[in-house]
Amino acid sequence: MRHRLRDPVTGLLFVLPVLVLFLIFRIFPSLGAAGMSLTNWNIGGEWEFIGADNYARLLDDVNFWLSLRVTIVYVVIYVPLTLLVALGTALLLNQVVFLRGLFRGMLFLPYVTSFVLAGIIWRWIYEFDGLINGLLAKADLGPVAFLEQSSVVLPALAVVSVWKGFGYSMLILLAGLKSIPSSYLEAARVDGASAWQRFRRITLPLLKPTIFFVVVIETISAFQTFDTVYVMTGGGPARATYTLIYGIYDHGFRSFDFGYAATWGMVLFAIVLIVSLVQRRFLDRGNT
Repeated sequence: MRHRLRDPVTGLLFVLPVLVLFLIFRIFPSLGAAGMSLTNWNIGGEWEFIGADNYARLLDDVNFWLSLRVTIVYVVIYVPLTLLVALGTALLLNQVVFLRGLFRGMLFLPYVTSFVLAGIIWRWIYEFDGLINGLLAKADLGPVAFLEQSSVVLPALAVVSVWKGFGYSMLILLAGLKSIPSSYLEAARVDGASAWQRFRRITLPLLKPTIFFVVVIETISAFQTFDTVYVMTGGGPARATYTLIYGIYDHGFRSFDFGYAATWGMVLFAIVLIVSLVQRRFLDRGNT
């Protein structure tokens, strides 16, 4: 018995530091937020147990349903766009032989750039006298108020987030492409398959587990978007970018209604969990 337990105990000792950090900074705060959502908790640390009153209040909160709609629209725009850009750049990098590391580093650079700095740069790009409107003026097209017009502000923010974050998914997809045996593609090429046929019949099916992973992490990231909204729009115009995370920040750190903010957080957790399970059902199909 002691001999059989030696290896599991040894492995547990190696992962114990990370496990302790995970419990301290992930599990315990999540449990604390769940408990806080059942209370009326103020900035002074005083609290009163009110049960499910915060959840009943949330169901009647117009701002919550507005923020949920805004977040879903943002996710629908951001996730497919990120996947397309990341997959396209990964396919290109997979074909590059000369200076591959340089191109990979250049494309990954925005990911490690500060979101505040990226937001400031893109605010200038989107301004009336900025880069994009300058190009539109040369094409005899009127200026567009990207950050002041409710109909275009979410796509504009999604473009910024895609530019900032596609590099991580690109590297994951590139690793998935590298894991595909070259003999499969070579055999298809010998049999006369075109580049599109090789991609559709060989590359895409074998890349499906990696794509599933990228879709899940990018969906979770989209539901948690905050930096871009905070830096560039502040939830405006007319709450057109008032996402769920920004609502949590608004109630928690502006109104100091921590119990109600925790309620928003728990609902967001449930939404992300359900969406992830649905994605696993329809995208994964048990292959991952």
